[in-house]
Amino acid sequence: MPASASPAPGESPRGQERPRRPAWVYGEGQEPDPRYVLANERTFLAWVRTSLALLAGGVALSSLGVPEPTWLRLTLVVVLVLLGGLTTAVALARWARVERAMRTGRPLPAFGLGLLMTAAVVGVSLLLAVVVLLSA
Repeated sequence: MPASASPAPGESPRGQERPRRPAWVYGEGQEPDPRYVLANERTFLAWVRTSLALLAGGVALSSLGVPEPTWLRLTLVVVLVLLGGLTTAVALARWARVERAMRTGRPLPAFGLGLLMTAAVVGVSLLLAVVVLLSA
C-alpha cells in the first residue's frame, strides 16, 4: 500500500482486519445491509438522547428546589435520574440484541423498552400531578 493511501474500512494501517467489539455481537453471522446497521445505531442514539432528557429533568427539578413537599421532590428526582441511567443501559442491550439478530437472520427481539418507558412516564406524571395538587 502506498504511503499516501488510507486503509480500507475495518482494516488497520498494516492491512490486518481489526476485531469488532463486543465479540458476542459481532462474533457470528454475516454483515447485514449497512442501512439497517446504521438505522439501529440511530435508534440507540435516540434512546440515549431520551436518557439525557430524563437526567436533565431530574437535575432541573433538584436545582429548582420546587415543588414541595421535599420528600416527593426527592423521590421524583431519584426516579428520573435512575430512569435515565436505566434507559441507556437497556438501549445498549437492545442495540446489541437487534444487531445480533440481523447478523444471524433471526427474528428481531420484542420491544420491551417501549413498555418500560411508557410505564415510567405514566408513573412520573402521576407523581407530578400529586405534587401539583398538594401545592395548590
